[in-house]
Amino acid sequence: MNDLLALFEKELRIVAEVPGFTREETDYVVRHVSNHDEGGYIIYSSLPEDKVREIVRQEVEYFKGIGQEFEWKVYSHDTPPYLVDILKEKGFTIDEAEALMVLKLEGNNGLLQTGSSPVVEEITSEAGIEDIIALEEEVWKESHEDLGNRLIRDKQQDPESLYLYGVYDGDKLVSAAWMYLETNSSFASLWGGSTLEPYRGKGYYSALLAERAKKAYEKQHPYLMVDASPMSRPILEKFGFKCLAYSYGCQAPVR
Repeated sequence: MNDLLALFEKELRIVAEVPGFTREETDYVVRHVSNHDEGGYIIYSSLPEDKVREIVRQEVEYFKGIGQEFEWKVYSHDTPPYLVDILKEKGFTIDEAEALMVLKLEGNNGLLQTGSSPVVEEITSEAGIEDIIALEEEVWKESHEDLGNRLIRDKQQDPESLYLYGVYDGDKLVSAAWMYLETNSSFASLWGGSTLEPYRGKGYYSALLAERAKKAYEKQHPYLMVDASPMSRPILEKFGFKCLAYSYGCQAPVR
């Protein structure tokens, strides 16, 4: 494991504290239990081969016992290497693989040298966040109510840890993205990046990326990370992001 991946593992998986969640650690997993009416997740696991199925069963029973749905986030370097197959066998739904992309921000980085885009606006109001949720639902054709509640709550509770940006065409939000400055970490995590289909190919993704990079650098978070889709990865690589691993969101069966 290289030094950058090791830093990511420590800061964003093993010791991370996330607002709105209670961190719990066992001998084999680190789980985050929601303090609100939403799902929890397992962010880190290292399982011995002779106990994999038993530990998976215990975690499913644990979250069932507290009445929470949950996601098991698996990375390609996790042990055992066939964990995703075991989770699928146990009824988990496996999301499409995403590339873990990381960039160290330095003064000569292209993103930091990009001039401010006149079309990008910072979003700070609840109404603006509702615009983001409407955009996400239009793009992905599914409810994002929980995401909206979380973004509103996080922005109200700690406005300096969450930054949201968008591009408007008149009163309609057509592209949006946001960023968390992770607690007690050198990383800023990038989220969103959705654009309505008629507005794609105009450079909005890159402009939103640059605005977030500049804010992270200003706030002394020197590393950007994102779980990137195949569509986003080439744009990120153009700006110097490196792929460190692949991640799989594994959704526990609802019972």
